[in-house]
Amino acid sequence: MADNADEDVQERLKAALWHAVGKMVDEETLRRNRNVTPQYIGALTEMVWSQIENVAMDLESFSRHAGRSTITTDDVLLLARRNADLHGIIKDFVEQEKATKVTKASKAKGKGKSKE
Repeated sequence: MADNADEDVQERLKAALWHAVGKMVDEETLRRNRNVTPQYIGALTEMVWSQIENVAMDLESFSRHAGRSTITTDDVLLLARRNADLHGIIKDFVEQEKATKVTKASKAKGKGKSKE
């Protein structure tokens, strides 16, 4: 029973991915005045799906190796370590998000103190 539910979820995810890839390809083909076949979109979707599966397995392995059951940004950064540009973009984004959280937290603390 659980296998059927998992397969159903996987099929719905693949369909959503196919739709998203198809939409991006359509936008690009219109912009470049080109045509692609449905087979091309299907093949591209399968390639992206395969890459997603590989990334997911790697992230799970990194997390498990660190003794955690949750994937963290450290795992994502480790995954991107061989692509310097991608690693830099992700690292900058993570640092920016952490700074935003700190700023929001300090503002929330400041509001609480001023009401006392």
